[in-house]
Amino acid sequence: MSSHLKFYLLGVLFAMAWSSASVAAKVGLRQVQPLVLYQWRFTIAASCVLLLVYGLLRRRLPKGKEWRQLALFGFINVTVSLGLFVLAIKEVAAGIGALQVGLNPLVISIMAAIVAGRSIRAREYWALLLGILGVAICVYPLLLESYATVKGLLLLSMSIVSYSGAAVYFSHTKWSLDKLSINGWQAFFGSLFLFPITYLTYEPSQNIYGTDFTSSVFWLGIPVSVLGVFLWLWLLSEDTVRASYFLFLCPPFGLFYAYFFLHEPFTVYTFVGLAIVMLALFIGKQAWKS
Repeated sequence: MSSHLKFYLLGVLFAMAWSSASVAAKVGLRQVQPLVLYQWRFTIAASCVLLLVYGLLRRRLPKGKEWRQLALFGFINVTVSLGLFVLAIKEVAAGIGALQVGLNPLVISIMAAIVAGRSIRAREYWALLLGILGVAICVYPLLLESYATVKGLLLLSMSIVSYSGAAVYFSHTKWSLDKLSINGWQAFFGSLFLFPITYLTYEPSQNIYGTDFTSSVFWLGIPVSVLGVFLWLWLLSEDTVRASYFLFLCPPFGLFYAYFFLHEPFTVYTFVGLAIVMLALFIGKQAWKS
């Protein structure tokens, strides 16, 4: 197999795994509370990655200020961002959650420009506005049919801002550790900081640890959090620009999963909104290249 073909096959595999998170979360939420689900997800993910890093690869431990950097990154990226995300998914359709992947790069580009003190290009503004418009069109009929709540959409918006802030923090921090170790420790610290909130809000009567919970945690913990992240890091190491194009595949894959597995509606609004989000991503990508 040529390296070119390998790159694209693994890129498609990444998009297929990454875009399944919303649907997998919806399945798990049939039986457990949102924070309980993600507490288990990141505990398992952290355990698997750290076991790989230190049990097989024999990488070095963090030291000095690296502990503080990892803890802060884990708190923003996992505890806050993904904690808000799973609370939002309880309130909104999985397809809407999948569209978050499309909006994230657009919000990140705006935040990165502000932090760097760079003027924001007109294309970046238009890309973000188009992305928001596309999501709004997709969401409109879902709101009418009780597939989404205003509370859920607000939580999802807060999650997007937090995730984008974590990405900007990551890109502006000088890391000495390898990316796989960073991923393991940020999952560990994110899970650690999430635990007190999970414990305080835990309601035994709302949690049934059955098949839906088990399959959801397994899928979120291994194919998404371990395999998906590993593929993403590998793609970035090969070609950052080409790797980012695979994010284009995540919204359509996510909407397809939501339609096929959860029977969420796929209407003309969904199609038009998705097309606008894809256009927004394309415009945003052209702005980043210029």
